Amino acid sequence: MTDTMPSNAELEAIRPPRSQWWDVWDQFKTHKGALLGAGFFVLVILAVVAGPFLWHIDPTYIDIRARNQGPSLAHPFGTDQLGRDTFARMLAGGRVSVAVGVTAMLLSLVLGTAVGVLAGYFKRLDGPLMRLTDLFLALPLLPLLLVIIMLFRDTLRAAFGPEGGIFILIVFVIGITSWMQTARIVRGDVLALKEREFVLAARSIGTPPRRMIRRHILPNVLSPIMVSATLGIANAIITESALSFLGLGFPSDFPTWGRLLFDATDYLQQYPERVLWPGLAISLTVLSVNYIGDGLRDALDPRIRGR
Repeated sequence: MTDTMPSNAELEAIRPPRSQWWDVWDQFKTHKGALLGAGFFVLVILAVVAGPFLWHIDPTYIDIRARNQGPSLAHPFGTDQLGRDTFARMLAGGRVSVAVGVTAMLLSLVLGTAVGVLAGYFKRLDGPLMRLTDLFLALPLLPLLLVIIMLFRDTLRAAFGPEGGIFILIVFVIGITSWMQTARIVRGDVLALKEREFVLAARSIGTPPRRMIRRHILPNVLSPIMVSATLGIANAIITESALSFLGLGFPSDFPTWGRLLFDATDYLQQYPERVLWPGLAISLTVLSVNYIGDGLRDALDPRIRGR
């Protein structure tokens, strides 16, 4: 009976191959900052999504008798000059800021990936698309953002409402002004992949370009795309907060972290904690996303995996 039992080497040969994503996770776990960042970002997502269902105070409810109160059990972050609960407004503002960041990141990722893949794979499109990318990189982004918002803000407000129109405008503006870095990174990877043996073999058997890009090119450029996605969320949150801080974002009664920061600057000397809460939320969220990007970059790079 012992002669028929398989040896350890035979068991290893029979065992299915280990998934590459397990190797990525093992490498990601070694980056302590990335783990802390991922935990904090998940906590922020859960708080802004599930928080309003657990904290029942309306962020727009005005109670003049409770204005300018400090932290307490009834109001953990205190109240503002109109008696509105700061904690409820932080939850509502975080939901808007994170939604803007994720949506704008998806738009910029789609644009950047499409431009990078087309420029890297089709030689005749490389020159025009890269010159277009250089043109967008040369534009002064903040004045361009301000001009676009001033031109189209009233039109979109009339079409989609005060909040919906500004949300669409800010997402569109951030998305079309932040795709260039992704396009350059993806183009460089596609240029290298085009000369790999498996791509040449697929081309030699007559694989059409559309299927080549979908089956062979895009799966192999996922790592820079994922890293660009994390950094894009951070960039979009900072840009939205800057626009809201300048008073060009959402309406004054619609809370975002940038708008809360703008409203608190008038009371900085009397109530400095009002600036502290939205400032910490923006800073820690962006820092956690950047750490996640660093961890993904290390985990998805096969040259340093396992160190």
